Amino acid sequence: MQLTRPTQWSLRLWTWGALAFLYLPLLVIAILSFNTATSLSWPPKGLTTSWWEAAWQAEGPKAALWNSVKLASVATLIALVIGTLAAFAMQRFQFFGKQSVSFLLVLPIALPGIVTAIALRNTFDRTIDFGLFGFRIGFGFQSLVIAHATFCIVVAYNNVVARLRRSSMNLLEASADLGAHGVQTFRYVTFPLMRSALLSGGILAFALSFDEIVVTTFTAGSGYQTLPQWIFANVSRPNNVPLVNVMATFVMVVSIPLAWLAQRLADSDPSR
Repeated sequence: MQLTRPTQWSLRLWTWGALAFLYLPLLVIAILSFNTATSLSWPPKGLTTSWWEAAWQAEGPKAALWNSVKLASVATLIALVIGTLAAFAMQRFQFFGKQSVSFLLVLPIALPGIVTAIALRNTFDRTIDFGLFGFRIGFGFQSLVIAHATFCIVVAYNNVVARLRRSSMNLLEASADLGAHGVQTFRYVTFPLMRSALLSGGILAFALSFDEIVVTTFTAGSGYQTLPQWIFANVSRPNNVPLVNVMATFVMVVSIPLAWLAQRLADSDPSR
């Protein structure tokens, strides 16, 4: 369908308006991280790098950043393993209840975060009894890893299963006809085809875990604080607002290129 010129200009205007609405606040935060004032006043009274130096020397934001990196890394690794295995099972095999299992796999990302957080907190806060023995997970790093892995699995699963659907089964049959056993077929055929999907899924899962605050707040307990929690706790403290702007800008600078890379990898052709 050929669009008229006024319609084209209208769509362009709405597109640029939506992009400005989304990204101008990010630009404002980045500029305010160099503001000489301690408030969120606009325009900036002056420019300085002293807040970046203060954030580098402060222990609170650095410790919270390191906690977030550790948590997101472990949760992403677990999600990639479980999500990949689930994707292979759902794509390559037929069994009773397959659609129900597929629905349960994607359900954690569809549920409101507060619902997932309350359910996980109730689980970690009680003793699970298996008759002869029981155990209680409690709150801390281990509970956060389990909680974050539950919704990161969905991202890894969706990326891998989408790539498997785009891959031809004829390649696996050709590999078997040439005498390759299962491990060789996976190493030389299957894994190269899904490598970029694993990488993009890992990047998205890491970003999702790194940014999570609702589930984290309910399952962290009092001894573990991530960067989103630190930002939320300090954004209302006037003296720490400049440090919050610095940490938010730092996260943007790192995460935006990673998001772009994940998109490029997800859209890449596995046959190339």
